[in-house]
Amino acid sequence: MGSTQVVGRLKHLLHPSKVGHAGTLDPLATGVLPIALGKATRLIPFVMDDKKIYEFTIQWGSETDSDDLAGKEIATSDIRPKQQEILSILPQFMGQIMQTPSAFSAIKIDGERAYNLARAGKKVVIKSRPVMIYNLKLLKCNKERADFVATVGKGTYIRTLAHDIAHALNTVGVVTRLHRIQDGPFCIEQSIGFDGNLMEHILPMESVLGDLSQIKIDADMAQRVRHGQRIKMSSLTCPNGMYALMCEDRIVALAEIKRDVLHPKAVF
Repeated sequence: MGSTQVVGRLKHLLHPSKVGHAGTLDPLATGVLPIALGKATRLIPFVMDDKKIYEFTIQWGSETDSDDLAGKEIATSDIRPKQQEILSILPQFMGQIMQTPSAFSAIKIDGERAYNLARAGKKVVIKSRPVMIYNLKLLKCNKERADFVATVGKGTYIRTLAHDIAHALNTVGVVTRLHRIQDGPFCIEQSIGFDGNLMEHILPMESVLGDLSQIKIDADMAQRVRHGQRIKMSSLTCPNGMYALMCEDRIVALAEIKRDVLHPKAVF
């Protein structure tokens, strides 16, 4: 089941005013998919900036146009990397690296998803872009495949990472397993299926704030913020940045402070 199917099913089951997901999962992939309901959908652009952790498997010897089992085979190789060879090239894929996502990615090109264009047989050109790999470890390997775990930043494509790892080892490979075990503040242990009473598992918006700095405001200021007013923060000495504005332990808004002026970005 892909992310869009999950959203569609939740619309049918819960009938929320709005529903959205924070981070696409391919039909091949499994794992954590945060879902926002109602006003919480306004938090999605901020939640998607968080780190994600994936476990994935590369099978050596075959390459497809989509870098996973769903694609058409375009190259093969008899080279099978050894464990020490794999370990030796991993440091070059940590930190900020340049990545050119597959044509079968969710990136939008002139308003259309790249994978839709690619499946229609149209030429897709995607530019390289910087992504952040915070950590990358080899979990285990044998002659035919290797298992990894990666902590990555926004916009990182694991299938592309696997493709580039294989090429760095002078071979080719394809992702046969992709499992997201953490997305922002949410981990796999918290995840639920569609069985049972879904309403019992809905979390408050405050649960996604994580390490975001908070500012407590009174009811009068909360009302002004909800109307989108910019507010001079002369009484506070807060550095520039994004903050969660709280009133009686409930989130009122996400706001940015610039030069002591508070600018509401998303209100609730």
